[in-house]
Amino acid sequence: MFEYFENRSSLFWIITGSIFVVGVGVADIVTGSELAFSLFYLIPIVLVTWFSGRILGFAISVASAVMWVIADVLAGQSYSQPVIRYWNAVVRLGFFVVVTLLLPALKALEREKDLARTDHLTGVANRRHFFEVAQAELDRSQRYKRPFTIAYIDLDGFKSVNDQWGHSIGDKLLCAVVNRAKSQLRKTDIIARLGGDEFILLLPETDQDTAQIAVPKIQNTLMDEMRQNDWPVTFSIGVLTCLEAQITTDELIKRADSLMYLVKKNGKNAISYAIYAG
Repeated sequence: MFEYFENRSSLFWIITGSIFVVGVGVADIVTGSELAFSLFYLIPIVLVTWFSGRILGFAISVASAVMWVIADVLAGQSYSQPVIRYWNAVVRLGFFVVVTLLLPALKALEREKDLARTDHLTGVANRRHFFEVAQAELDRSQRYKRPFTIAYIDLDGFKSVNDQWGHSIGDKLLCAVVNRAKSQLRKTDIIARLGGDEFILLLPETDQDTAQIAVPKIQNTLMDEMRQNDWPVTFSIGVLTCLEAQITTDELIKRADSLMYLVKKNGKNAISYAIYAG
């Protein structure tokens, strides 16, 4: 839903914002001067500024201030001095402008936070964000005594793809891995890129029996993608199911990493499972 609004054109937001302002103004007139509508004038300003930028935000701010004055007049609001009406209008406009100025800064801050938690190439969680999510899952597991599983995935032969076809093809391969893996994951599952050609999955509410069904399905899907593109890459996967949360996030990931390296030592392109029960 959020991406839908992000992709709307400036014309869409001009029309939407204008309709909203007029609608709020009409409601303000109909209800009279006793009911305050100041908060509702902010809604189109916030929407337009957030999704379309400051310039259109300023335009909607002016339109909202003008509509507020019109509603004030038509609602029969009277003042001891005529100049008070226009003073109030200027103050309201100033408030709207301040909101319009602050929102892009807030949006930029939110974007910086997202970038700090996201792998720039594939768009999935990065190592830092995965550790945060894994710690939250550990805490939840400890509280409710529920199992979860992590799967450490290493791409066998990825270096040869980079050497033979270049980094652009290597980047394309990594993005394809993410997209195909996500197609097999639930909304509650997390995929992260730990760096290079290593990925990790967090599968909440997943015991070993369930993991032994889900992880091979993911591996087969990834292998289909490699075959379709003639990429000589396979997948070594270490799968650790956690039944006891008395363990650190670092230790949890190290254990899954060790399982993955056990697969690589024994011929690669396989899955190794283990359970941590304290």
